[in-house]
Amino acid sequence: MSDFILETRDLTKEFKGFTAVDRVNLQVQRGHIHALIGPNGAGKTTCFNLLTKFLAPTRGSIHFNGIDITGETSAHIARRGVIRSFQISAVFPHLTVLENVRIGLQRFTGTSFQFWRGLGELRKLDGKVLELLELVDLRDMAQLKAVDLPYGRKRALEIATTMAMEPELMLLDEPTQGMGHEDVERVTKLIKRVAEGRTVLMVEHNMKVVASIADRITVLARGAVLAEGDYAAVSKHPAVLEAYMGTEATELQGAH
Repeated sequence: MSDFILETRDLTKEFKGFTAVDRVNLQVQRGHIHALIGPNGAGKTTCFNLLTKFLAPTRGSIHFNGIDITGETSAHIARRGVIRSFQISAVFPHLTVLENVRIGLQRFTGTSFQFWRGLGELRKLDGKVLELLELVDLRDMAQLKAVDLPYGRKRALEIATTMAMEPELMLLDEPTQGMGHEDVERVTKLIKRVAEGRTVLMVEHNMKVVASIADRITVLARGAVLAEGDYAAVSKHPAVLEAYMGTEATELQGAH
């Protein structure tokens, strides 16, 4: 099996003459945390939407574990183990923390859509749910409604529900967006912890987060790959500094 769990070949997306993603060749190494960064409008989220088939590519192909998945639906890709966590927190607000994660686990019991099943059946999953909540430091909040969690803890819950789907490749879209310093630190440690034994591809704007946990970084600008390498290499790359410009470039260099 290839060292690369995910590869794209000349991946391109055009919208009425505008090229949002331009011949992107991405190689995500198994077991790594790989960050996709770039200034606003660089094509990062469009790239994620192509990988999970929320958008169909204009040209190019996507390969997961050596299999061409370009023509597959979002549901098929998720069943293969490519699971995405969204930029905006996506949890069921009026269910408890425990119930949210349990819904993710129901997929493996054949009861995903059988909401009339007795609670006794579902409670058999609670041991595994509590293990996942322990992993993301939410075990003590298991009985709280998701709506009552602080913002940073909602993102932790979202990562736990993503983990419940047993992803082989986790796609995290701006996991620390809108967070205060303390929450950013907590979620960064959490991503590092859950990445053990799996692969993470993340879009992230916070350069300190990228510098501290990413094994490899791909920089996009105007939809195309501008540079690739570890943080030390890309943060000094002249074309990357030019793409970021001004304050953002200073943040890029000062993040380590």
